Amino acid sequence: MLQKSRAIVLHTIRYTDDTFISNVLTERCGVVGFIVRRSKSKKTAVKHTLFQPLTHLVLEWNAQSKGLAHPKSAQVDYAYRTLPYDHTKTGTALFLAEFLSHALRTEPPSAALFEYIESSLRWYDEASSGYANFHLTFLMRLLRLLGFRPDLGHYTDGYCFDLEAGCYCETAPTHGNFVPPQQARLMPQLLRMNYHNMHLFKLSGSERQQLLNVINKYYSLHVPNFPTLRSIEVLHEVYSAKQEVEKHTNAHQK
Repeated sequence: MLQKSRAIVLHTIRYTDDTFISNVLTERCGVVGFIVRRSKSKKTAVKHTLFQPLTHLVLEWNAQSKGLAHPKSAQVDYAYRTLPYDHTKTGTALFLAEFLSHALRTEPPSAALFEYIESSLRWYDEASSGYANFHLTFLMRLLRLLGFRPDLGHYTDGYCFDLEAGCYCETAPTHGNFVPPQQARLMPQLLRMNYHNMHLFKLSGSERQQLLNVINKYYSLHVPNFPTLRSIEVLHEVYSAKQEVEKHTNAHQK
């Protein structure tokens, strides 16, 4: 039986000289693994170049096949306008693609989850300013859909945040997976951010990095076999470089 669905490419790796494996989040079937042959003809129904991280596609495949699926057709559902050409957005997208490929690996099909990711990426692509906190807001709000959002609503000054229990605590837990008070005071801001107001939260580069590390650690404790992400350090470097450029630009304007 042929299945057709909107989809977002998460991760692609080389399999043989002329094929590769691509993990794709589909609207109807959750994460599906595809084996894709390199297209040599311009007339082929499946162009392998479409399977880049976070590309929005409409895919058709045989849903009854065992193992990896073979796409029958693939076409772009939404073409990015700025994301491939903006250094900061590109770095963020590569990080999110790696993050999602691990965070969604065992998630069941969910139209709401797909819609959230698809619409968020479109918003990010179309945003012209005020998106420095996008990755923090995106990952924090994603937790609600995954079912293990932490309780940040009962913050008390001087409390730690227990990453395993997902709540604030007066004394540091013995297991060691906690956020100390100085960093824990920043976390309630994550709960208040959305795409329309996040530009109002003026975080320093260091604070933004601390929060991302906390979110990453929280996911690693609650998602089975969540690995150390290679792209997180790259993302830190991208935002550090962006901040330096903005600092010099502001200095010259003065």
